[in-house]
Amino acid sequence: MTTTLKQRLHADLTTAIKGRDELRSATLRLTLTAITKEEVAGKQARELSDDEVLKVIAREEKKRREAAEAFELGGRKASAERELAEGEVLQAYLPKQLDDAELSGIVAAAIKESGAEGPRAMGAVMKIVGPKVAGLAEGGRVAAEVKKQLLS
Repeated sequence: MTTTLKQRLHADLTTAIKGRDELRSATLRLTLTAITKEEVAGKQARELSDDEVLKVIAREEKKRREAAEAFELGGRKASAERELAEGEVLQAYLPKQLDDAELSGIVAAAIKESGAEGPRAMGAVMKIVGPKVAGLAEGGRVAAEVKKQLLS
């Protein structure tokens, strides 16, 4: 039987606790709590698929990044560094993000495929690009690239 991503998180949490790795264990605990919360949300409790677990991890990682920016702006450098460190722990579980050149190529191909022109066609292009970059690039980054290419 293959281990699920959630099982891997649990195993890594146990290892972190035994190794007295406070940062890692705290981060994994919070992430597993978010996953459990997601599983019991709605009318019926259910087990999340690995893809759904990845979405939760990505959401948690994004929260850490945004919190780090807020702490940085507020002059709380230690808190910002802690959030960034937690984000790095979570990034290890996420697929490698597309770099700008890869994203640009995918968007250009989608624009060509859809024959889209001008900013009004953004929705059509996003429909094509979305599934191709799911989990590999953040929505805001994708939208910015689509907008940039449609306007140029």
